[in-house]
Amino acid sequence: MRRLPFLNGVRAFEVAARAGSFAGAAAELHVSPAAVSRMVRLLEDRLGVALFERGANRLGLTAAGRSYRAGLTRILDELALLTDQVTAMGRRQVLTVGVGPTFAIRWLIPRLAEFRRHAPEVDVRITTGGQAVPFDPDWSCGIALGGGDWPGLTAEPLFAADLLPVCSPALASGLDVPGDLDAAALLRVSHAPEDWPRWLAAAGLERVAAAGPVFEYYGQALQAAVDGVGIAMGIRPYVDDDLAAGRLVAPFDLTVSKGKGWYLVYRPARAAEPAFAAFRQWMLAQAGG
Repeated sequence: MRRLPFLNGVRAFEVAARAGSFAGAAAELHVSPAAVSRMVRLLEDRLGVALFERGANRLGLTAAGRSYRAGLTRILDELALLTDQVTAMGRRQVLTVGVGPTFAIRWLIPRLAEFRRHAPEVDVRITTGGQAVPFDPDWSCGIALGGGDWPGLTAEPLFAADLLPVCSPALASGLDVPGDLDAAALLRVSHAPEDWPRWLAAAGLERVAAAGPVFEYYGQALQAAVDGVGIAMGIRPYVDDDLAAGRLVAPFDLTVSKGKGWYLVYRPARAAEPAFAAFRQWMLAQAGG
């Protein structure tokens, strides 16, 4: 038979350990600090070990308390997620995806209708994500560009992030060899200054300096390329639809790896959620295709 600890005391201890005080825990639990202290003391008595070092004006964790808190926070988070999953069975499923604005606009949103046909019971919410935004615990998942290492998260590879110059068909007609870029306006992205030098070096054009308008996002630079402002450094899969539709042209065959990849990122406890499981299956199929 499973031996469970004094659960009210467990909850009071975990919140007090997180808050650093009984008063902070009392505010979160909507009880008095004295009630929190009593529940923690009762838990310690039943465990037979001290969890807090109590001082006049301080509350510190013992070695046992630190160990207990490290495991409890994860267990209680998983219990909360499991409870959400069970209660969600009686209502419409919600999927929250953290994704950068350019990936959302240029790849994900154009395919949402297809996902809705795949999983009509799922309501999709897209929120701002990307490299500069920390992973939010309320997200079902994120789509991120990186090396595949996000501590505490599962990261499954989706797409290679290949770089290739792209421009309007009219501009492409004047580009025969990569050396023709020397006199062209090369559109740049402020948070990716390494893209053009990486591609130019691979093309043997280290002496060519990228010069031209600078944009905050890839999407802005690519729209400027469509409009004939200059030549943008495209990154896959941002440019795939424009290339297929002929709005953009890749004037040269050379593609260069950005040194990173696109990943589906999520907390392991989310893996069993029906909405996320449907999205994960669909995303991996898209990446495989």
